[in-house]
Amino acid sequence: MRKDGSPLVTPVWFLVENDGTIVFTTGKHTVKGRALERDPRISLCVEDDEPPFAFVRVDGVAELSEDPADLRLLATQIAERYMGTARAQAFGERNSAPGEIVVRVRPTHVVGQADLAG
Repeated sequence: MRKDGSPLVTPVWFLVENDGTIVFTTGKHTVKGRALERDPRISLCVEDDEPPFAFVRVDGVAELSEDPADLRLLATQIAERYMGTARAQAFGERNSAPGEIVVRVRPTHVVGQADLAG
């Protein structure tokens, strides 16, 4: 939520850890970073835009970390997922610069549906 109470929706690159925690990075001083610092409740929606279509929505609580080693490792792993192995290091470095933080979302509620076009 923004400071005025209105919803904030932004795309993120993310990973799902083995325990189901969703992880992404963001700037500490961005609207998103400040909003999560103020109120750690969060909702994420992931869609599969290929037929027959699907989605999952995850509500949870965000935990923020500025640990540089964790940030670099996770930023690189996330970059590898989206940009491939060849570009992962460069994007991992860019996305773990000073001022970036790790956000771990501990799910509290999950809903989804597959085969929406079926």
